[in-house]
Amino acid sequence: VQLQASGGGTVQAGGSLRLSCKASGRLSNHALGWFRQAPGQDREFVAGINWTGGRTRYADSVQGRFSISSVKALNTVYLQMNRLTPEDTADYYCAAKFWKGGGYDPPGPSVPYTYWGQGTQVTVSS
Repeated sequence: VQLQASGGGTVQAGGSLRLSCKASGRLSNHALGWFRQAPGQDREFVAGINWTGGRTRYADSVQGRFSISSVKALNTVYLQMNRLTPEDTADYYCAAKFWKGGGYDPPGPSVPYTYWGQGTQVTVSS
């Protein structure tokens, strides 16, 4: 699986951005996730989706503001980010791993992912 993230940019606080992650390869029985890493900080889980069943999981810090979704026909996962704050400034990465069937939630924040795309930078100005 190869992943290509895009859609980052600079936005004012309170604004929105949508990140895209285009995948190549078969994604059935995979989970896809978004992670972020701010300067000087560890990488952290943001959101995940079970590709087959569509179930989702979010970090507490983005719950209610961010939404992860997928379009199977495009082999693409999106991260819609609303009500952005300066604390959301980071490099955002998409990732994938082989996972359970469609009836399961995607992996939790501490589960390592296998495939990684390059980062896309998000900067939120105050």
